[in-house]
Amino acid sequence: MLATKLPEAKFRVMTAEGPQVKTTDDIFKGKKVALFAVPGAYTGTCHKMHLPSIFLNAYAIKDKGVNTIAIVSVNDAFVMGAWKRDTDQRDEATFLADGNAISPRRSAWSWTLPATPRHPLQALLRCWWKTAW
Repeated sequence: MLATKLPEAKFRVMTAEGPQVKTTDDIFKGKKVALFAVPGAYTGTCHKMHLPSIFLNAYAIKDKGVNTIAIVSVNDAFVMGAWKRDTDQRDEATFLADGNAISPRRSAWSWTLPATPRHPLQALLRCWWKTAW
């Protein structure tokens, strides 16, 4: 598994009190996190293939010592909150909203990534997947 510290970035997470800001430290510090970057909430493939696959394997993922399953997309916190409500029946994941895909661009993640029309973190994870897993 990748043991590199992610640079500081901010995400939005929907809570009972409304959207809250969470930093990379809030989400990752001292934890083993499985992070999935998906192109968009409710899109055909993400909604019907990606999320069901993650939740189908959630127990196996957590059996590997993972504390948190996190899902990030370029949608806003309201959409991500609704998507969590509609898909995460066992409350197994944290849904991170990065509505403008701005977190990677304002951080050290802004180095040149492979071209991607969606979230830059997807490309970063793809690079890590190829070299680190």
